[in-house]
Amino acid sequence: MNQNEQQRIFGEWLRQYRALLFKVIITYTFNPEDQNDLFQDMCLEMYRSIPNFRAACAVSTWLYRIALNTAIKWSAREKKHGDAQRELATMTPLLETGDSYRDEKVTWLYHTIKQLNAIDRSLSLLLLDGYSYREMAEIMGISENNIGVRVHRIKQQLVNQSRQYDHDQF
Repeated sequence: MNQNEQQRIFGEWLRQYRALLFKVIITYTFNPEDQNDLFQDMCLEMYRSIPNFRAACAVSTWLYRIALNTAIKWSAREKKHGDAQRELATMTPLLETGDSYRDEKVTWLYHTIKQLNAIDRSLSLLLLDGYSYREMAEIMGISENNIGVRVHRIKQQLVNQSRQYDHDQF
């Protein structure tokens, strides 16, 4: 594959799957600088991976795997340097629309997902996007049974925390 073809594919994938990348980015970062850094890392990994793509799976599945693995590695590297988590209150809300409206439950959900460990965070995103357990297992490289157990625990944890959230709201 020549460089022009690789650049064309990269541009096409970036236009088509930008939202997928940003969904992962906002789940693993806490400020705009980190978001930009992670986006650059993901783009670099995505570009490098193009020659290895063999269409054995959907492009979205391939890119999800790249995005999640890059985010997990980036997160571990940031934690090692002590910069991984900043006060959520100090950042501009990511889920705002132009009229400054925020859906508090969506904000709460993303905030809560950010508190999960890296694998559970990734599974939560895949689950929200409607991936099957088989597809999640393929993307994450773990068994379907492990996916099922983890998803059940994540759901239980979210239900318990949502009850607390609802209780605190009233």
